[in-house]
Amino acid sequence: MNDMTLPLDTAQLQALDRKHHFHPFSDNKALGQEGARVITRAEGVYLEDSDGNRILDGMAGLWCVNIGYGRKELADVAYRQMQELPYYNSFFKTSHPPAIALAEKLVEVTPAHLNHVFFTGSGSESNDTVLRMVRRYWDLQGKPGKKTIISRQNAYHGSTVAGASLGGMKPMHAHGDLPIPGIVHIQQPYWFGEGGDQSPEEFGLQAAKALEDKILELGEDKVAAFIAEPIQGAGGVIVPPSTYWPAVKEILARYDILLIADEVICGFGRTGEWFGSQYYDLKPDLMPIAKGLSSGYLPIGGVMVGDRVADVLLEKGGDFNHGYTYSGHPVAAAVALENIRILQDENIVETVKAETAPYLQKRWKELADHPLVGEARGVGMVGAIELVADKAARTRFDDQGTTGTLCRDFCFKNGLVMRAVGDTMIISPPLVINHAEIDELIEKAVRCLDLTFEAVRKG
Repeated sequence: MNDMTLPLDTAQLQALDRKHHFHPFSDNKALGQEGARVITRAEGVYLEDSDGNRILDGMAGLWCVNIGYGRKELADVAYRQMQELPYYNSFFKTSHPPAIALAEKLVEVTPAHLNHVFFTGSGSESNDTVLRMVRRYWDLQGKPGKKTIISRQNAYHGSTVAGASLGGMKPMHAHGDLPIPGIVHIQQPYWFGEGGDQSPEEFGLQAAKALEDKILELGEDKVAAFIAEPIQGAGGVIVPPSTYWPAVKEILARYDILLIADEVICGFGRTGEWFGSQYYDLKPDLMPIAKGLSSGYLPIGGVMVGDRVADVLLEKGGDFNHGYTYSGHPVAAAVALENIRILQDENIVETVKAETAPYLQKRWKELADHPLVGEARGVGMVGAIELVADKAARTRFDDQGTTGTLCRDFCFKNGLVMRAVGDTMIISPPLVINHAEIDELIEKAVRCLDLTFEAVRKG
């Protein structure tokens, strides 16, 4: 048996990891041969690995460490709550102060018509909950045939059976005969990849029309809801054209269909507003949240429930036979509450909107001048660059994903976490990143693009 209290070097840690740890979204055989990166500590916007290398985390973990690493306040709150009430459930007519306080705070910071929250442990669980709530709502309205949920191709809504089905990623659907019945997918608003010769505005209207076409094809009496991220995150930071969301809102209102705005990534300041729904003026009926809710310090999620849905579930619903052991976990709730306090007291969201996001986007868009980059886009604290074989024609590389993987690996070797989605490179840094750190991020990104360009030219 290995004593983990003794210092282990990288090779020893990798050997133990290879022997026992099954990684998510990984080729575990290949990873075992290569050896996992072992992250040992973090502070601010920086990670440190087991070899002592300092790495700028351009992805805030998995889109989640909004207030940065090393905030002792969150550890202190967790410690105090663990001593007072480390756990109790919210089943059986029971509650506790942290869940009550967090629910009240979430109603304060979310759009005004969202006055109830159902707690979960993650974004995937939140989207499972959404599916159950939507169908229960229409049952109680006397319309049990309204079950189908429309989503988008290349969307990401989690990796549980329901979450992966709601998402539109074919590699995920290929594992486990997904999607489950009652979920269909339409065109995504991805102008760079699918817009052809249309202007972004024309394409945005076309992508919105795909929603109406699907509603008419299925029948309004069969369609329960439309689920979408305000900005598609894991799909490649796909920022919809300006015409898209206004048209979608009008279509949903015309056909009496619920809007689910998946805010797991966009929520808690990522766009420069508290929520992406505020950035696009969406007014969703249901709003899944997670990630930035606790800045990733502890697992917690939820679904903000609009008055339209909540009123029906509360007045007509009786038992809602759904929930999780850790719904509203007291320690996670206490940490999330402290995280929101920090976001408010330090004016982090306001600083993102007024200062750091405009600077990041200005610097990020400079990358469009690189010979390898076909487009640089972003909103707030998210950004994407498209790696292309031909800039003018927006032509992709034949072996999709190879160039992106090459660039991602150069990034990590040069002290930067930048994620590859195919040949799209994306960032989502902690909201607390400052101007000097943004300059460092851009400098490292340029270096890695140069290295990738040289490698591609050499073949």
